[in-house]
Amino acid sequence: MVFGKKKRRIVRVLIVEDEPLVAFDTEHFLSEEGFTVVATTDSVGEAIGHIIAVEKPDIVLVDLGLRDGSGKDVAHAACAENIPVLIVTGRNPDEFEAIGLGCLMKPYKQRDLVAAIDICEALTDGRTPKRIPSALRLFQPVAQ
Repeated sequence: MVFGKKKRRIVRVLIVEDEPLVAFDTEHFLSEEGFTVVATTDSVGEAIGHIIAVEKPDIVLVDLGLRDGSGKDVAHAACAENIPVLIVTGRNPDEFEAIGLGCLMKPYKQRDLVAAIDICEALTDGRTPKRIPSALRLFQPVAQ
């Protein structure tokens, strides 16, 4: 019997991050994990361009502080297009509006990023996630 990784529904990822090293590490790691990185950008306008494009990302990972504005604008645009959003920030989540599915707090472990994406997939599919990393805060209650 052959055991393999389960087929993901969320594959295409848009990374919106203003810290170049974090952006590069995230892009490299997710690519190694089998995700397709649609783009990595630190621009609100560029990110929204990818969100409204014909081939949309399956999920948007967005930091709140960007070079030309707020990641909140990107998150709202993605939500308007029914694209799941995961906020990835070092800010206190009590300080900002709960946009999207949840917030992964920086610094985080790489395995927690993959787990958070898997949880976003489960939530969008109406499934209950099994384990929630301590760095992840969900914006909707989940049955435990």
